Amino acid sequence: MAVEMQVVAKFDEIFGSEGKKEIFFTPGRVNLIGEHIDYNGGYVFPCALSFGTYAVCRRRDDDIFRMYSMNFEKDGIVEFSLKKLIKTDVWADYCKGVIDTFIKYGYKIEHGADIVFFGNIPNGAGLSSSASLEVLMGTIIREISGLNDKVSMIDIVKFGQEAENKFIGVNCGIMDQFAVGMGKEDKAILLNCDTLEYDYVPVKLDGISIVIMNTNKRRGLGESKYNERRASCEAALKDIQEAGKKINHLCDMTMEDFEEVKKYIKSEEAVPRVRHAVSENVRVLESVKCLKENDIEKFGKLMNGSHISLRDDYEVTGKELDAIVAAALEQEGTVGARMTGAGFGGCAVSLVKNEFIDEFIKNVGEKYTKETGLEAAFYVANVGDGSRKLGEC
Repeated sequence: MAVEMQVVAKFDEIFGSEGKKEIFFTPGRVNLIGEHIDYNGGYVFPCALSFGTYAVCRRRDDDIFRMYSMNFEKDGIVEFSLKKLIKTDVWADYCKGVIDTFIKYGYKIEHGADIVFFGNIPNGAGLSSSASLEVLMGTIIREISGLNDKVSMIDIVKFGQEAENKFIGVNCGIMDQFAVGMGKEDKAILLNCDTLEYDYVPVKLDGISIVIMNTNKRRGLGESKYNERRASCEAALKDIQEAGKKINHLCDMTMEDFEEVKKYIKSEEAVPRVRHAVSENVRVLESVKCLKENDIEKFGKLMNGSHISLRDDYEVTGKELDAIVAAALEQEGTVGARMTGAGFGGCAVSLVKNEFIDEFIKNVGEKYTKETGLEAAFYVANVGDGSRKLGEC
């Protein structure tokens, strides 16, 4: 049974089968290359994945929302009114935050809905399950409130980020929401997170799939280390600017520029951090060129280079990510592999030739467990479309 039909069956069980139901889907995302440079003025290069979050929805005549998640069944039905959008520390807060943001921008939301959600994105793996839920909710609200002509997908993307920043209280960037909202099948998005300038780049993975490798190591140190790296980059930028280099961001520099100005960086520790920012942005732009020329093998090598830079210069990988990427690169059929996301745990992404995927998963899994004592999870995906309505039933 298709996933959406399982969600319809659950909806009928929870809320009854009468009336018109609408089916929606928003994908997860992975950043193929361009890590820890969005806040340094660099490009990110995400794509939407073929798995994500599904919702079956039936509009109500009153202002009540009743929501049920197949991923959090112990929470039961979460019920709230449009008049009382209060954070209660459950998964539905992400949905409330999006509704609240629509209302704050003056959009008329008059009707509630009964909604059942199901996501096949692993929570906490860094594949944007929260952004997927936010953009999905925005897509539903736009549809059931008759706002298709007034609210663009970019608006929904911005509302999702604002909901997470202000209602949930998590200071995320905009890449995740942008990728899951604006994704296109067989295309990655070259995105400048500052300006929101973007370009679609073809990703023709003939006979190759994206294999996400979840280390199942929770990112314990992530936030404090992230803040350290960011502060280090900001201080180095100031040093370079005070020395007379006219740049707004570290990623405005070429590698030649970096070699010329690194002597002005006061902190020795910051020099490799800056080298990563500059070199990673160069790798992203080279990746775009490779993919436009359909040179997947060269793109794989750039992915490998990205991981080495994140490991040695930015120092955000950790033994689990290093172990899983090393195991992946030993396998026949691997085109490239790197950590993705914040680091210190979470996921790595690899490109693997389809005929080797089963063996790849078995071998990498065994080697990773032997080295770390942890069990990895693997998800095979393709590059999919962004948030959308799938149909009615």
